[in-house]
Amino acid sequence: AIQLDPKYAKAYYRRATCYLQTMKYKQAIADFKKLLALEPQNQLVRMQMDSTQKILRKAEFEKAIEMEEEKSAVVRCYEIIAEGGCDVDKSYTGPVLPTDDNGKFTIDIQFVRDMIQWFKDGKSIPRRYVWEIALGAHLYFEREASLVDVDIPDGQTIDVIGDVHGQFYDYLHLLSLTGEPSGTHSLLMNGDLVDRGSWSVEVIVVALAFKWLYPKNMYINRGNHESKEMNRTYGFEGEAKHKFGEQTYKLFAHLFTEMPLATLVSATKPPIAKSKAAILSPEGMKRYFVVHGGLFSKDNVTLDDVRKIQRIGHQPGQEGLMCTYLLWTDPQELPGRGPSKRGVGIAFGPDVTRRWCEANGVTGIIRSHEVRQEGYSVEHDGLCTTVFSAPNYVDQAGNKGAFIRIDAQGNQEYTQFDAQPHPPMKPMAYASSGLANLLM
Repeated sequence: AIQLDPKYAKAYYRRATCYLQTMKYKQAIADFKKLLALEPQNQLVRMQMDSTQKILRKAEFEKAIEMEEEKSAVVRCYEIIAEGGCDVDKSYTGPVLPTDDNGKFTIDIQFVRDMIQWFKDGKSIPRRYVWEIALGAHLYFEREASLVDVDIPDGQTIDVIGDVHGQFYDYLHLLSLTGEPSGTHSLLMNGDLVDRGSWSVEVIVVALAFKWLYPKNMYINRGNHESKEMNRTYGFEGEAKHKFGEQTYKLFAHLFTEMPLATLVSATKPPIAKSKAAILSPEGMKRYFVVHGGLFSKDNVTLDDVRKIQRIGHQPGQEGLMCTYLLWTDPQELPGRGPSKRGVGIAFGPDVTRRWCEANGVTGIIRSHEVRQEGYSVEHDGLCTTVFSAPNYVDQAGNKGAFIRIDAQGNQEYTQFDAQPHPPMKPMAYASSGLANLLM
């Protein structure tokens, strides 16, 4: 539209909005300036440009500070604990994190259950407990590859959960349907645990507690919202700092970089009915590539390429396998590849999905990243399934939530659920000022 009419003001505004949604602040500012040249009296645009300039300056300042810091958030938290700067307040009367014979904090299922009820009652645990839970999960995340391999033994199942987005009370209902992770049942959360909802901290703390307690039965993929830029814009940074302080947010932010980017879920028993159309692993089993966003801009990306991605300590950025594809892409109905409606990544068609699955011996792709009114949808001739687990998304969308259960033969079972009553939620309550309304 701009090429056809360089004076079409609305087009500059719409493009600036797209840039804001993808954190391309410099490009957004440039379009706001062009729009103000056409409409110098437009005070709304001037206000939005000023807000964007402030956010850009803050982001650049914090980036410079981060580059100067030599110690990771994990190391700094351990130091503060050793210095006695994060002890549990003696007035605290809630669930008590257990200790071993040496006085070192550990975790058990009773504490997790009591903590969930404590959160449900609107109460908070000590900052020290949050750190211990995060550090406990960190010990396992840092050992995992960027692509985690998970086999489903005979008699066991794994549930794939889509976006939760800080909807804590819906998450609790979801756990009542899936059951807790245990030695015989696994959960895989497929990214976007945080942002937008009002209880992102509670969601992530519970998920990390299960990771610490059951490291081989609780898996968490990174989503596009497990990143600093998204957290700054959509609320998690503000929420974490408000509830537990700046160092706690830094610890979460580092943990997000440790989360794997995808999981390969493999059956261990051959399918009952072998369909000629089914794509199987070299061993003749079904297996599923579970990733938050989707596929790539080229066909020759392999599972080993994903395994080798250096993710720890890195933010996604605007290009590369980690961001542009694994965390951001979406399926489209048309064949081939097209531009993304989000302004980041691409859209990939059914032919792209089939070629990639055949080349890698993958039965299907399970991804999240998009609201689905029924909680899930099966697309691309059954090779691409989207699952979304935040019902009535931000109290507005009216959608169902869903999760997918996979058994040892690779069979999939879909379970839908509705939103649950909860205290008043204030979407974007902790979001960056000046952009909350614009980016809803």
